[in-house]
Amino acid sequence: MKIQNSFIISVILIFLCCFTAVGQHSHESKYVGQEKRQIKSLSTSDIDDLKNGRGWGLAKAAELNGVPGPIHLLEMKDEISLSSEQKRKIEIIFQTMKTQAIPLGFKIIELEKKLNGHFADKTITETVLRSLLDEIAEVRSNLRYVHLSSHLKTPEILSPQQIRLYNKIRGYSADDPCLNIPKGHDPQMWKKHNNCPE
Repeated sequence: MKIQNSFIISVILIFLCCFTAVGQHSHESKYVGQEKRQIKSLSTSDIDDLKNGRGWGLAKAAELNGVPGPIHLLEMKDEISLSSEQKRKIEIIFQTMKTQAIPLGFKIIELEKKLNGHFADKTITETVLRSLLDEIAEVRSNLRYVHLSSHLKTPEILSPQQIRLYNKIRGYSADDPCLNIPKGHDPQMWKKHNNCPE
């Protein structure tokens, strides 16, 4: 009887320990550490992308559906055998995109900083919130248009074979992009952009 009671008590204690650990863990935010950011909604990487006219994940609808991006085409010019004329045309698309994207990126940073400031100093109101969110949405939409429209222009410059090769090199022809990270890509960013499990 004593052995049976000891066993039951042990099972109860194990259950209570596990339940307590799960309960405590489930309340911790996945945002822990981000409260130290200057602009809470933007990481250092986000800010760097926005300041430098990088895609910031805004062109996924094109990129992941086989419509090449100009910067990646230029990076892969030798692998996909771009002619000098193709390269020249793609460079123009890229420079135009970057010229338009950088000011919009800075504007998003400025607006997010303003939104962050209102929450930080407790001056946020529903009117201010709505106004800032509308402005952020408009600038973000314009930035997304800049990136996606630059992808739209590349297929008319490339041959179907070059587009297939681009997508193969980028890893999009693989069955599982989470298991096939293309050479030269940051694994963490690749997994994030492809919604891979951690």
